[in-house]
Order: sequence, then structure tokens, then C-alpha cells
Amino acid sequence: MRVGWLLIRHEARLLASLALWVARRTHGTGRGTAFGYSRGQGAMTAGLAFVCVVETVALSVLLRDRPVVHAVFLFLDVYSIVFVVALHASSVVRPHVLNGAAGTLRIRRYVHVDLCVPLERITSVRRELRMTHERAEGELAVEVGSQTTVTLELAEPVTHVGFLGRRREVRVVRFHADDPEGLVRALGRARV
Repeated sequence: MRVGWLLIRHEARLLASLALWVARRTHGTGRGTAFGYSRGQGAMTAGLAFVCVVETVALSVLLRDRPVVHAVFLFLDVYSIVFVVALHASSVVRPHVLNGAAGTLRIRRYVHVDLCVPLERITSVRRELRMTHERAEGELAVEVGSQTTVTLELAEPVTHVGFLGRRREVRVVRFHADDPEGLVRALGRARV
């Protein structure tokens, strides 16, 4: 039952992100500085949405003589298109947020990852392009397009809560930013 509610909440957040995207607003940026991460996946998402549209048209033609099956598949296909567009929208409206006044860096990806890192826990920050990531204890890789561009090392661990509520402590966080140099410079200024 808990998983069902988590999935419903996930879908609601995606649809809310779609509404924010249409309204050209962001979520949770407040007085902080936003750093996007969606440029690296835009072409892939557009390609996936196009494939979903082609599949919708093809299935509509193939199932035109079976109205009940056609209606079911049409609903699922249209929902798939909305889901893909909403995923992209969530990455645009939920950027990483550096809030120097609050002393936090909020690292996000879609509606799946939302990790708040206190600036005083950061011991080092560097621009580091990585294309492969192996799972390691105490490390979190928030990849976009299978790559990360910024690495944070922490003095004390922070708690990452996974999609289904699993908690784990992380001391190293790797994530992608469209402007990694700008983010690293801004973090350096905010930490001083």
C-alpha cells in the first residue's frame, strides 16, 4: 500500500512539474541561485517522445477495428507521451539550488532525487567529468545522460532518501550541472 501511495505522489509531482513548466516557473528556488542540468538530456527526451508519438499512431492504425482494445492502448500511449514530457519538465523546473543565505546546496534530479547538503559539511568541491559510475558504499551519483560533472566530498555524511524511501548515508556526491565551472565557483564563494 505504501508503494502505491509513493507512486501516486510521484505522478502528482510530475504533473505539477508539467504545469510549472507551462507557466515558466521553477520549484523550490526561492532566493537561491538555480543551476540547471537538463540540457544534457533534452535531445534524448525529445527523441523518446517522438518514438512514443509514432507508436501511438501505428497502434491506432493497427487496432482501428477493435474499439475497446484501441481505446485502452490509446489511453496508455497518450499517458506515456505525457509522462516523458513531464519527466523533462521536472528536470527543467527543479534545478539544483545554491542558497548561500541558508547555507545549503540542494541537489536534484527530476522528482526522484532531492538532497540538501549543508555548505559547512563540504570539504572539497571540484569539476570532474565522469562517464562511468560504479556503486560504492557512501557515494551517490546523480547522473544525467550517464555522466556527472561535479564532485562533492563531505566531512560528515548526509542522508539520502531514495525513491521508495530507503535511507542511506553518503559522504561523496557526484552530480551533473550544465555549468559545472560556474557552480564550483559559486560554491567556493558561498563557503567562504
